[in-house]
Amino acid sequence: MSIDDTFHDLGLTLPEPMQTASLPFDLTRIDGQVLYLSGHVPTEADGSIAKPLGKVGAEVSPEQAYEAARKVALGLFASIHQAVGSLDRVEAWLKVFGMVNVAPGFNAIPPVINGCSDLILQVFGKEVGAHTRSAVGMAELPFGVPVEIEALVKIRL
Repeated sequence: MSIDDTFHDLGLTLPEPMQTASLPFDLTRIDGQVLYLSGHVPTEADGSIAKPLGKVGAEVSPEQAYEAARKVALGLFASIHQAVGSLDRVEAWLKVFGMVNVAPGFNAIPPVINGCSDLILQVFGKEVGAHTRSAVGMAELPFGVPVEIEALVKIRL
């Protein structure tokens, strides 16, 4: 069974890639077999920024932030699909770097980024989806989003 089939069997739908027309960078960059994914924020199906906005531990609950990280994973999948044509071209997830917009005193950062990691593992399985990861708290993130995540994946040529 292909990754694309697994994705659809799980009832998941790729959103439109994140809207970046006004930003001076690309969402993806390929160098050899490595696909670099710029920082992605949670998006809706149309590629617009998802709500809620705000700091985790204040305006945004840890549960809402976990769901936001899942939305980021879906956005990463959409960017991969757009860049290489199929999720089946992912040979390995190499690195996930998660940033959480934290309220003072909030330090349950890794469980928030688990929203992304859990979905990667669910869709790609342990053999392809296992990855290294960092999860850090930030004083602010762009547009007031609760989570931003970037990644590196190895692709099949």
